[in-house]
Order: sequence, then C-alpha cells, then structure tokens
Amino acid sequence: MTARSKGGRSGSAQSRRRERRRRGEAHKPGVRGKAREWLDALVFALVAALVIRTLFFEAFRIPTPSMEKNLLVGDFLLVSKMHYGTRLPITLGIPFTDIYLPSFELPYFRLPGFGDVKRGDSFVFNYPPEDAPIDRKTHYIKRAMGLPGDTLEVRAKQVYINGELIPLDKRMQLEWVVEKSSPEVRLPGPRLRELGVEQVVPLTDRSEVLIRFATTEAADQIASWPYVERVEPFVEPRGARNGSGTYPPGRDFTRDNYGPVYIPAKGATVALDDESWDLYQTVITRYEGHSGRRTGPGRYEIDGKVAESYTFSQNYFFAMGDNRDNSLDSRFWGFVPEEHVVGKAFLIYFSWDSDKHFPRFGRLLNLIH
Repeated sequence: MTARSKGGRSGSAQSRRRERRRRGEAHKPGVRGKAREWLDALVFALVAALVIRTLFFEAFRIPTPSMEKNLLVGDFLLVSKMHYGTRLPITLGIPFTDIYLPSFELPYFRLPGFGDVKRGDSFVFNYPPEDAPIDRKTHYIKRAMGLPGDTLEVRAKQVYINGELIPLDKRMQLEWVVEKSSPEVRLPGPRLRELGVEQVVPLTDRSEVLIRFATTEAADQIASWPYVERVEPFVEPRGARNGSGTYPPGRDFTRDNYGPVYIPAKGATVALDDESWDLYQTVITRYEGHSGRRTGPGRYEIDGKVAESYTFSQNYFFAMGDNRDNSLDSRFWGFVPEEHVVGKAFLIYFSWDSDKHFPRFGRLLNLIH
C-alpha cells in the first residue's frame, strides 16, 4: 500500500514535469543557473557594445572651448563612423582600455561610407602630430574648412577657399578690440557675462581693451552701447611673434593671416622646391611613410632617389576650430590625413555645465551642424 502510494505520487510528479515540458514551461533555475544567465547577458552586452563602438557610433566629450559657441565644454556627442566609412581597427588590444600590442599593426582599411567629408562638417579625427599608432592617438574635433585639392588662405581672420570668402558663422568666437569713449569708462561685467564674455584685457592705450572671446552677435551688441566708440576684430599682422608657432615653421604666417597653402589631394603632384618642401616634408615622411631629405639648395631625395616632384598617396584636410582665436588646429600643426579621420559628430546626447554643476537641458538631443 505504501509502496504503491509512493509510486503513484512519483508517477504523478513525472507526469506533471512532462506536461510542463510539453507546454514549454521553463524549469526554475538554481543559483548557478541564474549566475550563468547573468554572465551570458553581460557577455552579450559587451560584445554588442564593442561592435556598435567599432563599426557604427562612438561617444565623445568636449574637453576644451575650441569649438565654442557651437559646441561647449561638457557636451557629450555621438559620432557616426558610417558617414565617411568605418575605419577598421589598426591595433589589437583589450576593448574599452588603452592596453594594446605596441609591436603589431594591421593595414589601414576603410569600409564604404555614406559620403565624403564636406566643408563645414564637425568631424572627429586622431591628432596627427602625436607619436602613436593612428587609432591610439588623442581624438580631436574641429570643423573641416579645407578639402583635398583646395587652396586655403586666412586674411584678417577671414577664410578664403580658392579665392572665395567663406563667411564666419554667427556663433564663432573671436578676440575684439573695444574703443571706449573715455579711459575712465569700465565695461559692465554682468552685461559682458550675459553675452558670454569672461575676459577683458587692458591694452597700452587706456581707452581700449581686448575682450576674449565673443561672437559677432555679442560684438554688435557691445558696439551699440553709448560709451563704446568702436568694436573691431583683433588681427595679428603677418610676422607677429615670429609666426606664432604656426605650421610650417619659419614662415610669416599667423593665426589671423595664414597661407595660401595647397591642401594635398590623392594623386596630385607638386614640384619640389624650398617652399613646397617645408610645407609637405611632414606629409611625405610622417604620414606617407617615405624617407626624404634636402640634399642641397633645390635638391631633394625621397627613398634615396633624387626627386623633383612628389605625388600624394592619400587625401588631406585642413581643420579649424570655431573659437578661432583659442583653437589648436591645422594652422599650428598642419594637415589631417584621411587615415586619421574617425567620423562625423551629429548629435549632442547630454551636456553638463561644470560651473553650475547642472545639466544643460536645452542642449540635450540637439543636432550638430
């Protein structure tokens, strides 16, 4: 009787289990089963994040004011790698860390993209002068002003491409000289801060001050004040401060009067002379991997052979910040090789104001132009 009862209960339990399996009901996992499920989910999330970050999108934060007022310090951006074609990894390392194999590099390869870099794009690239594998260099974001094959010149802060003026965006910042009606006049700090001006520097002439940095809209408002005689951009003349550290060294270029320079295009050929050699030596030896040297006045060798001209093997870009007088850009270190291009910044997904310790809600999900 007892045996039959146990057998009956056992048979009933087996029937219920079979019924649950037939209905597709999940067996309740134990502690080890739950841990395995969590581990599987974590691995899947990491792999998915790695694929998205490598092939599609990557997040970046604006650390400096070089793109103000269009992009602010504390803006968090999404950058599309697909716009210009995803660049496949060049080094191998541990994902989401700076650890990589220093002696191993893969050849450069870029997948097809939606289009090419366009003039005015806010684009992210690896900082060219840095001494590291391309994809391990620091990320920079600037505006693409000069494209492959363009001739770029800056005259009194105004950019000219192939002789045509490129107007300043109304949100770009500059330094301005303000002439007051009297040396005793003090520009009101609260009104200046409302316009985004944080720095006022006295000049030799006590009736003038230098304001750093302000948009053209802010400058126009300051010019309308009754105790202001005039407001005009502060322009460094050619040769000021021995070229202000501009690229290439030894020229009389300044940040405000620069060029003209030809921006290399893939397949274009330039004659080599003392002027072009100074401009393109870095391109030839650092970015295109050749050995090159000047052997005498007007005489050059590339890879040990006498050369009178050079043909470029990739495209280059000229990058400039929107905060024109407070930007370390191509005017100071040269061209951006196409191999260094990462992607196009297209969305501000978050913004943090470190001065107020509060989010800038008005900037959330703003598209970047």
